[in-house]
Amino acid sequence: IPCGAKMPIVALIAGALFEGSAWVATSAYFIGVAAIIISGIILKKTKMFAGEPAPFVMELPAYHMPTIGIVLRSMWERGWSFIKKAGTIILLSTILIWFLSNFSMQGGFHMIDDVLEQDTTLLAGLGSLLAWVFAPLGFGTWKAAVAAITGLVAKENVVGTFGILYGFAEVAEDGAEYWGTLAADFTAAAAFSFLVFNLLCAPCFAAMGAIKREMNNKKWFWFAIGYQTVFAYLISLCVYQFWTD
Repeated sequence: IPCGAKMPIVALIAGALFEGSAWVATSAYFIGVAAIIISGIILKKTKMFAGEPAPFVMELPAYHMPTIGIVLRSMWERGWSFIKKAGTIILLSTILIWFLSNFSMQGGFHMIDDVLEQDTTLLAGLGSLLAWVFAPLGFGTWKAAVAAITGLVAKENVVGTFGILYGFAEVAEDGAEYWGTLAADFTAAAAFSFLVFNLLCAPCFAAMGAIKREMNNKKWFWFAIGYQTVFAYLISLCVYQFWTD
């Protein structure tokens, strides 16, 4: 199910490619639910999870109507958690992306003077090494590849990376953001495929750490991460190929 960190990605894709359509966010939740059901069926058919299910009993807590104090405390804890993440992990990642996207080794190490030189930067070189992997999914550009990879650090980094690469900080005279620069690199099918991949692939590093701690087994940890990534790739591939056929 999409976590709060993935909502900026949903908002970005919906706003830039689908004119803010509400069905994009709605479909994201239904895709998450469908992924859980399909994964359960797939894993049940494998030898690892074959046989009778182990008995499982979960005792639900006594639910009560939330009080104003509890709601405010929850808001503060979640807000402060995001502020700490934004001021540390996301900030450092964004600075690194900015540095790599503004310096080039072509003709000697130097800072680029023109956005047209962006394809010669260090970041473009690194992204180009992985871009071919995502080509069957419809977003085989180095910018999209870099955004997908930085999303492993924190999902909000996807928006931050696009913000640097496409210059979202610039604002037109009428106050509108330059969504067109992003939309020019994506078709509707590619954009939705990109969204699906980021929704279903391996989570951020913090969530990976929680998975490793809860599983307490390296083999199962890597199996979980690998399964999520491969599953996301295949679903995104199906989305793009069926959409374009």
